[in-house]
Amino acid sequence: MADHYRSRVIDVSTGSVESVYDLTADCADFLREEAGGSDGLLNVFVPHATAGVAVIEMGAGSDDDLLAALRDLLPADDRWRHRHGSPGHGRDHVLPALVPPHATLPVVGGRLELGTWQSVVLVDTNRDNPRRQVRLSFLA
Repeated sequence: MADHYRSRVIDVSTGSVESVYDLTADCADFLREEAGGSDGLLNVFVPHATAGVAVIEMGAGSDDDLLAALRDLLPADDRWRHRHGSPGHGRDHVLPALVPPHATLPVVGGRLELGTWQSVVLVDTNRDNPRRQVRLSFLA
């Protein structure tokens, strides 16, 4: 199994603001080093109760639109039963139900097989946790 499975944890600084952090280059670097030109699957996983992984277009406003939509769906106010941390922090714990903490993506010839405008991103609305870890796993 060790010949067919590789895994690495990367650290990401998202700061103290809501963010959509592009992981695509990190995924490509990992695959270049670990996939050896093989076909397989890349799993991207965030081991956090208040963050998620998405595949979206970056740089054309979609990232800001995603955060705006999440603000509409999950307002940072006092309606949440989960009440520690920043005001409205309970909504951050609901986020992974809408933006799951993982994505599994095809790898062909050692390269991530994304569409032209697709990027792999970490979605983090939690202003209380500026450091995140992301586990990248390749299964040949």
